[in-house]
Amino acid sequence: MREETIPAVREKLDDVLVWTDEQIEPYGCSRRTGVQLHVCVEELFVNICNYAYAPGTGDVHLKLGVREAEGGEPPVFWMDLEDKGVPFNPLEHIDPDITLAAEDRSIGGLGILMVKKRMDVFSYEFKDGCNISHIEKKLV
Repeated sequence: MREETIPAVREKLDDVLVWTDEQIEPYGCSRRTGVQLHVCVEELFVNICNYAYAPGTGDVHLKLGVREAEGGEPPVFWMDLEDKGVPFNPLEHIDPDITLAAEDRSIGGLGILMVKKRMDVFSYEFKDGCNISHIEKKLV
């Protein structure tokens, strides 16, 4: 497991993705799973950078690792992203209507929808003044 507190700035995204890769590399997951993890981790991290503390700045506390599964199941990557910014539950965000043409849709929401669809587990809680987003993905 890795645990870090870093500034919520986009320039730290590469570090976050490297830490993700360091956790999953020993398990040899598929390229598809790796890409899905990168996209979803990026979406959640960048949302915190852009919105949690606006117009100010703050930190993100990250916890990430891989949990060995039982019964022949693949191991599971997990990550918690914690911030003390404005309370925001991404699971309550109304999903965009992707059946509409892009020009007919409201801006925003596609990234959160992607996280909902691509992760095996996506949960949120507001605890002790902190937004906590949790994701899990089987390393297949």
